[in-house]
Amino acid sequence: MREVFEVTAQDGAARIGELEVPRAGVTVETPTLMPVVNPNLITVEPSRFPEFGAEMLITNSYIINNDPDLHERAREEGLHEMLGFDGAIMTDSGSFQLAEYGEIETTTEEILQFQHDVGSDIGTPVDIPTPPDASREQAEEELATTQERLELAETVDVGDMLVNAPVQGATYPDLREEAARHAYNTDLDLFPVGAVVPMMNQYRYDDVAETVLAAKRGLGRDAPVHLFGAGHPMMFALAAALGCDLLDSAAYAIYARDDRYLTVHGTEHLDSLHYFPCECPVCTDHTPDEVERMGDAAREELLAEHNLHVSFGELRRVKQAIKSGNLMELVEARAHAHPRTLDGFRALLDHSEQLEQTDPASKDAFFYTSADSARRPEVVRHHRRLERLSPEGDVLLTEGSGNDRFDEWWNVLPPFGPYPRSLSTTYPLTAETPDRMDRAGYEAAADGVAALAEANPDTEFTLAHRGWPDSALDRVPARVETVDISAED
Repeated sequence: MREVFEVTAQDGAARIGELEVPRAGVTVETPTLMPVVNPNLITVEPSRFPEFGAEMLITNSYIINNDPDLHERAREEGLHEMLGFDGAIMTDSGSFQLAEYGEIETTTEEILQFQHDVGSDIGTPVDIPTPPDASREQAEEELATTQERLELAETVDVGDMLVNAPVQGATYPDLREEAARHAYNTDLDLFPVGAVVPMMNQYRYDDVAETVLAAKRGLGRDAPVHLFGAGHPMMFALAAALGCDLLDSAAYAIYARDDRYLTVHGTEHLDSLHYFPCECPVCTDHTPDEVERMGDAAREELLAEHNLHVSFGELRRVKQAIKSGNLMELVEARAHAHPRTLDGFRALLDHSEQLEQTDPASKDAFFYTSADSARRPEVVRHHRRLERLSPEGDVLLTEGSGNDRFDEWWNVLPPFGPYPRSLSTTYPLTAETPDRMDRAGYEAAADGVAALAEANPDTEFTLAHRGWPDSALDRVPARVETVDISAED
């Protein structure tokens, strides 16, 4: 793998990075969104993509290679001239067509050579996109074929064109992890997580999360990760939180052809809108009625423009959240817009220990906004660090004030639990938490008490709490004395 990717900021598994694309002579900031261009069906001219914020696009070299007119133009003009785009261009190999139709007429050597010859900046070999829920036998056989083709791709002389190493394995986390480890050990450059579009089409965001996180476990931290087909802005924050650096969107154009209007919360049909709930130029200059009365081509183009505006607007929002250290708050806000994205968020939190490995120790204030916040990486880290601390004697852990009869007294803050008073001004103990804490927050705090008590078996502890529920108190070790101080308030 060439050293083409550098991480410049991190929040959990999400990161801001710089992807060097040597053949294009550009460095792309990630996370980035690549509009998908079907050269036979262009809705918005690629020359306009930079207006929206696009630094890269992706197109299908198999379609171009198999269309005589496009093939000749690409050979004569090169992809950049043919599409009118000066940024970086990634090309797919036809694997999508393979998944749709069962076979394609090309090989890895042929398609990589064609991609190189027409000026692609990032090429893709012919991998086998095993569908979700395929049998393990099928997934293993097709993964073996994909791995053979990645090794074959290493032997093709493509100069300074970067080459993708797709990660397959269906819905088997161990196979995805194995596939990622194999791909990372090749000389290839980028690592798309493939065959997830069927999951996203079925709103199986929890399976998407499990799939991506399994792949991430097999990849090095310097590996740029592309989530194929993640085109709806409602899941950009989740995709970034999973550690994806490149996304691609055909949705901006496909949805526009069907009079569908993208928002960060979902999709609306044009005929259901009385007002445009957006501040982009399309929505401020037109009303839904005006757009609906336009001819098909004009209506489709305007809707596609809006869809691009809202997509790149959300991408910028995600990047700012990573820089500010509050991406998880954005992910949670987006997750609660739809039950299936909430499934994806909760699957992400199932792996908080994995996220914690790359999560900065200090950032902006932690906001507790729901029971899911109790499972965030910051809480996991705090509980682990409690095991290193050694209070001695008779120790008070309290949500109230101290008491001179104890040798030490520590503060208690749900969901984190106990902490030395000297840490009260450090992240994440500066958290903004609700006065009406939910059951999950108290239970997480009780787990913190248990972690501290277990690490210090010779220390006497008293927990002074404000009306914790029985479900939380049941998690406190029996040897810890508990006192309800809520009456004192």
